[in-house]
Amino acid sequence: MAAGIEQFAAWLEGLPLELQAPLAASWPGPNTWLVPDNGRSHALVHGEHDRVALRVSAHPLVATLCEAFGGPIVSTSANVASEPPAMSAEEARSIFGDGLDAIVEGELGGLERPSTIRDLVSGRVLRD
Repeated sequence: MAAGIEQFAAWLEGLPLELQAPLAASWPGPNTWLVPDNGRSHALVHGEHDRVALRVSAHPLVATLCEAFGGPIVSTSANVASEPPAMSAEEARSIFGDGLDAIVEGELGGLERPSTIRDLVSGRVLRD
């Protein structure tokens, strides 16, 4: 996640401008794009996949964290795969217990659903 598309410059390097246009048009907001990995991402981030998930958040706390860090941060939906996300810090603690290093307290973004996930190259929607 990033505060602005410019924080993803290294990940978008080599990506044709026509593929960058949908990213710029949909951000900031609840849109996660699977972008071809250009070798910038660590294997712990993309796993066995040849894509990396990128999102520019409209949430002010996320933007502030990314700006303070000086670049994008790795984030999750605070859920176990196929389970609903935690909707509070207390729920996150009960789900993940000692597996968390820290929780940043703050307001949720107000969305009732997780972000849409699309593959940038194919346009395929993986989660709507």
